[in-house]
Amino acid sequence: QVQLVESGGGSVQAGGSLKLSCAASGYIFSRCGMGWYRQAPGKERELVSTISSDGTTSYTDSVKGRFTISRNNALNILYLQMNSLKTEDTAMYYCAAVPGGYCYLSSYYWGQGTQVTIAS
Repeated sequence: QVQLVESGGGSVQAGGSLKLSCAASGYIFSRCGMGWYRQAPGKERELVSTISSDGTTSYTDSVKGRFTISRNNALNILYLQMNSLKTEDTAMYYCAAVPGGYCYLSSYYWGQGTQVTIAS
């Protein structure tokens, strides 16, 4: 079955860095787009960044220039390098596998999330 397991969250000071990882299994990782989402307390889940199967990336405006999404198809791992972190980046971060194209998933799949807390 499809499994996504995030890691790398934690608590850091504003201006610091964290690198999130998402280990994927149970499907053909290289064929699927992937995304990072986050949800802060009392707020809706928002899309942070995506990477397609061919490596095309996109970012929400608030993280452009600070976050970098990448993937290692040999290891089936998705990454999110987060630099210059701000208190407003505090949230639970989730990775998602995105269906479509040559990705034969029937729906989005989600990991359990990893908490990122940024102190001022």
